[in-house]
Amino acid sequence: MRIATTIFLTDETITPVRLARELEERGFAGLYLPEHTHIPVERTSPYPAGGELPREYGRTLDPFVALGQAAAVTERLALGTGITLVAQHDPIDLAKQIATLDHLSGGRFTLGVGFGWNKEEAADHGVEWTKRRALAQDRLALMRALWADEPTAYQGEFGAVRASLAYPKPVRGTPRVLIGGAAGPKLFAGIAEGADGWLPIGGRGLAESIRALREVWTAAGRAPDDLQVVPYGVVPSEGKLAHYAELGIEELVVMLPSAGEAEVLRALDAYAAYV
Repeated sequence: MRIATTIFLTDETITPVRLARELEERGFAGLYLPEHTHIPVERTSPYPAGGELPREYGRTLDPFVALGQAAAVTERLALGTGITLVAQHDPIDLAKQIATLDHLSGGRFTLGVGFGWNKEEAADHGVEWTKRRALAQDRLALMRALWADEPTAYQGEFGAVRASLAYPKPVRGTPRVLIGGAAGPKLFAGIAEGADGWLPIGGRGLAESIRALREVWTAAGRAPDDLQVVPYGVVPSEGKLAHYAELGIEELVVMLPSAGEAEVLRALDAYAAYV
């Protein structure tokens, strides 16, 4: 089982370069970074975990810039977003960022896709909240047109692109795409239609959810063995890892503290036993 990591990197934490080197030296499989462009101070959206919104949410580094630094100082470490708020991006620009990072890292990038929880943040990007899922799926399809081997036009509900020269290309044609979100028919249909798997937060109720997802996946004509489920933001234990192994999970993402170098390295030393 591959053990990757996630962390809210900020202007106050360990740096991407230092963290990436330490992860690769210890044998961790990857680094996934979250995204928030900004957090409006006046908001009504509650923090999903309850209580006050942690300080790091309003201070996150841009994940693509940070992952670019991580790529430059490592050779094997997988790189990913957990998650990218695709609806909040210009898809032509985002396609270029993703393809460039994947190209320069030798095909190590995974695009984690999310739909967000902060209505005010999305509104500042011009996103109509009730349409954000459809918008994100449309933008994914547009990006795939730009990543295609031959110039390919795309006309969607929310955007379009002419057949274009768009280089570099992702190393394997398209990066691995994992979609995050709570279990449900709408989410599972989107995964089966146009993703490589699911990025669930934690693992509660995962056995039942995976069975439901597999039914939707195979009904869509996808090969059963191709489905990837990557539990995200996990606090590891021997029991959890054994449970995930029984479910056929091959990768999980453990949560690191959003903290300075000393605290993060202590967490890595504690988690290294699982690696």
